[in-house]
Amino acid sequence: MAALSSSMLAYAQPEEVQYNPNSLNPIPRYEQLYKLRVWRIMELDEKQNKGFFARNGEITQLLMDAVKSGEIAVVYKSDSLSEKSVLTKDEFLANLVSQQGQTFPAWDPTMTYYQADVVSFNGKNYELQINTNQGTNPAQSPAGEWLVTTQGQGLTFLAREIKVLNIAEDVIFDRRRSRLYYDIQAIEMQAYDQNTSTFKSLGWFKYKDVEKVFRNNPAKAVWFNRQNTAENKNFADAFLLRLFKGTIYKIENPDDDAIADVYRNNGRPYYESVWAREWAEMMLMEKEHNLWEF
Repeated sequence: MAALSSSMLAYAQPEEVQYNPNSLNPIPRYEQLYKLRVWRIMELDEKQNKGFFARNGEITQLLMDAVKSGEIAVVYKSDSLSEKSVLTKDEFLANLVSQQGQTFPAWDPTMTYYQADVVSFNGKNYELQINTNQGTNPAQSPAGEWLVTTQGQGLTFLAREIKVLNIAEDVIFDRRRSRLYYDIQAIEMQAYDQNTSTFKSLGWFKYKDVEKVFRNNPAKAVWFNRQNTAENKNFADAFLLRLFKGTIYKIENPDDDAIADVYRNNGRPYYESVWAREWAEMMLMEKEHNLWEF
């Protein structure tokens, strides 16, 4: 009996291993007949996605505000959602800078400054308000001599300039309920950086955190129904109902290549990779049908 008990303990799996802690509604691994990680690109200025990008109701503005207020406490560098790849709040805010600001000279106690001169001191820019000044520390000067100014600050991305969301999700077929589930894990915001002519990652968010923001801000997280505004929905419900267009750009593979990379590496033209992304969507639908047959 003792030998049997020790054998059972040896093969026992910890309960937490059976569930994905990043899932909203985790499906135990022993119930997963089929699972595949898929990455999608959601372009917010596409017609089908305009409900998430209504003027003054942009999903990107809600996410940025949530980080600034602390409602989203952790922003990640990648979709691994690893605690070892976390952006600090200051790093996230630095990512939002689209153009670097003007640099002003550091305050020099030996120099004489005149009205409207701007200097840098301890990370802030100060503008002189009196006729002349020498040797007075801007942070310790009498009230009204040096004032903090916004001159020289960099320009930050506006909500409507952040037009791309990348979505990482697990496609899971639950053998017990006999249906396919789309388990969103993470969302990334990207903006076009004119300095480098490339899309710049602003940070990845755990979808569990994002969904909580949607639920806690019903007046702001509104998916706009252009056909019938009586049927406007919360962003969380809109994602649950798949009311967005997200084109597949990568399916997990041993080389971790995007679909476009596979075609490029084989010398194939770009337009073929566009067709391949649509074909990948069809193949997922076919897989779901075959699993039902099974």
